[in-house]
Amino acid sequence: MDECSFSEFLCQHECVNGPGSYYCVCPSGYNLLDDSRSCQDINECEIRNFTCTLQQTCFNIPGEYKCLDPVRCEEPYIQINENRCMCPAENPGCRDQPFTILYRVMDVLSGRSVPSDIFQMQATTRYPGAYYIFQIKSGNEGREFYMRVSLALAGEKITGVSSW
Repeated sequence: MDECSFSEFLCQHECVNGPGSYYCVCPSGYNLLDDSRSCQDINECEIRNFTCTLQQTCFNIPGEYKCLDPVRCEEPYIQINENRCMCPAENPGCRDQPFTILYRVMDVLSGRSVPSDIFQMQATTRYPGAYYIFQIKSGNEGREFYMRVSLALAGEKITGVSSW
């Protein structure tokens, strides 16, 4: 008898039929839980099972991990801490540039309903008549994220929204 053919819900990932029984298998990067049916992500960063250099940061993602390089500020920006770059006002090359750039790594895997607001950005100006363009520059090839403008008392706010 093929128990796996009776229901697609016997196992979270893959059901393997055996003589007189079945067992569940999880994909690489996951452990089978005590219920013998459910899979849980292995946090390689937490158990220190990764190959990142000392300069890199380990970031857990489902089934694997990524090694994130440290933030490097591009000219005319100068680095003021591990995740912030500043464009000094006295530098003429900074006239049409954002004053600061803040880098954040966000874990967006959660039990949130979608669409869901996941962050907000707000621009302040140091030059009269300046305007700002907010955009997702990379990492959104599947179009899982979009931005929307919300009007607030303090001015326009841009909200990053997850659509999955």
